[in-house]
Amino acid sequence: ANVGLIFGSTTGNTEKAAKLIQAELKDLISKYADIKDVTADDLAACDHLILGLSTWDEGQLQEDWNDFFPDFSGVDFSGKKVALFGLGDQESYSEYFVSAMGTVYKAVVKAGGTVIGQWPTDGYTFDHSDAVVDGKFVGLALDEDNQPELHASRVKEWCAQIRPELS
Repeated sequence: ANVGLIFGSTTGNTEKAAKLIQAELKDLISKYADIKDVTADDLAACDHLILGLSTWDEGQLQEDWNDFFPDFSGVDFSGKKVALFGLGDQESYSEYFVSAMGTVYKAVVKAGGTVIGQWPTDGYTFDHSDAVVDGKFVGLALDEDNQPELHASRVKEWCAQIRPELS
């Protein structure tokens, strides 16, 4: 399968997480790119996608994702499996923790995609997240500010979970 790993990163934290994921799934990844460098056609050309972004302020998309979102919303995701990973701050932004991941999730589902890689909320402390559906995160939630020491193990476990569905 042709799997694209696409991320948006303002401070470098989401890119760092994307590199960890790329290292785990390198044999599957055929396109690795920043969202600011891709087009809707690039996404459409991938069989499956791994999409990464951070949540800003009160649940907003990262700036490059925000700029691209009108084009993103026009992509047909029918037949595609899409795994999501999101970064947020569960302490300072407890009411919006990784909520932008929920925004992307809704757009993918609306456009016919199948979202894989749901992740348990255990081990996180937050008040609300638009990225929680049926009691789980819609993708891997990472917190660089408060739990950076858990990134490697969480990424490893999540990648092992999604690998069979992307192969």
